[in-house]
Amino acid sequence: MGLIGTLIAATEFKAGGDLFHDLFKKKPQHISAASPDKVQGCDLHEGEFGKVGSIICWRYTHDGKERTAKQVIQKIDESKKLMEFKMLEGDLMEKYKAFLITIHVENKGGIELVTWTLEYEMLHDEVEHPISLLSYFIDITKDIETHHIGK
Repeated sequence: MGLIGTLIAATEFKAGGDLFHDLFKKKPQHISAASPDKVQGCDLHEGEFGKVGSIICWRYTHDGKERTAKQVIQKIDESKKLMEFKMLEGDLMEKYKAFLITIHVENKGGIELVTWTLEYEMLHDEVEHPISLLSYFIDITKDIETHHIGK
């Protein structure tokens, strides 16, 4: 059947893992400044940025289409620089029954790595695995790196 899947990608981040983690945790609304062609905004709907249970809504462009994603911050682990975002509403929920995005920053041998993990359950067999979305997240990571290295 293959309706449940997990995709994982790790990429080096030369601008500092703490910076990346803090940006997604405390200031996700600033990501659009680093990657304006991909992220148009992040609005707080409930709670506060950086707190478990808070609900945020992203406005973004993926595969040439404007999209939205309403998520709840499901988990934050400061010691691992890890955050989990559970999808509540938005374009992805037209194809997936469940969708969880995990961002984890770690240092391996002096190299800062940002790891994106997508865990999902497709609504039916014809739904594609979200490989282009994983690539999109890696591209945003690189945009953030470029934006901050230049400062």
